[in-house]
Amino acid sequence: MTRAVKGKDWRERISINPNICHGKPCIKGTRIWVSLIVDNLASGSSEDEILEAYPSLTREDIKVALAYAAEMARERYVDIPMKQTS
Repeated sequence: MTRAVKGKDWRERISINPNICHGKPCIKGTRIWVSLIVDNLASGSSEDEILEAYPSLTREDIKVALAYAAEMARERYVDIPMKQTS
């Protein structure tokens, strides 16, 4: 299932090309990795800070990066060991 952001499919804004950025998912027309955007958000950067650091991005680009990350999380699970409590 692909989720839309403001009526757009994230596939319209994200590209994966083996000849660009080692095949990592990027915002189309840029060399900005989706993971870079998500990492910045996870580290506490605001959308405004990201947009200032990467002026070629738009707010919609940030939202589609999150939509893409959510889609990947639904399809891939990383095993996290459960901590035993006594």
